[in-house]
Amino acid sequence: MTMTSIIIPTYNGRELLAACIQSIRSSTSSPYELIVVDNGSVDGTAEYCREEQLTYVGLPDNRGFPAACNIGLRLAKGSSLMLLNNDVVVTGGWLERLLEALHSAPDIGIVGPCSNRVSGSQKVRLGYASMEQFHCEAHRYMEARRGIRTATRRLTGFCFLFRRELWERIGELDERFTPGYYEDDDYCYRARRAGYRLLIARDAYVHHIGSASFRRHSKRSKLLYINRRKFIRKWGVHPHRFI
Repeated sequence: MTMTSIIIPTYNGRELLAACIQSIRSSTSSPYELIVVDNGSVDGTAEYCREEQLTYVGLPDNRGFPAACNIGLRLAKGSSLMLLNNDVVVTGGWLERLLEALHSAPDIGIVGPCSNRVSGSQKVRLGYASMEQFHCEAHRYMEARRGIRTATRRLTGFCFLFRRELWERIGELDERFTPGYYEDDDYCYRARRAGYRLLIARDAYVHHIGSASFRRHSKRSKLLYINRRKFIRKWGVHPHRFI
């Protein structure tokens, strides 16, 4: 059976990371490995990862999301590769549904789930006010949409599953978008240019707190503007025009 490598970049988010890891361990039946890449946290993340016997890379400083992902991808052993934010909580069947979508056709390059806090057509609001309710509502939602997938031109990188074949063909995340934003748009665009299709797995749903690290970034709006300009300079097209 094939294995999925789940790479989780993190920065000063020990409690979020712990909740994410616990949910993966309790809700995932497919073979997987966990790789945590820590961008210089000072909140006990290293100690937590050692206690939990996780594959852990501790960076001396914050090198940003794209660089952390690339470091994790170089260590990955799986035939399927996932980039997962540390502020995601998953539920039963999440990875299995995403893998089914990824392998539903040979030209599917990247798939993503639906979630409460995500941009674009992946966003679906369910009526829950606690994690217990989340698991119940997500299960009901996923079962009602079994096997339903939607073609898309863009997926958000908070929960990003792709083939190793794609990574070997188009390469790593572009670190010019450090510390983050638009590296996922760039990767989707590159995948499509290489002939791959992207899918939203409508029968997969995860909870996302959303921008847990970047929310603390004092110049978030400026960063969005700068990286959008980098995308335009690189490709000669506004990212919103290829969505």
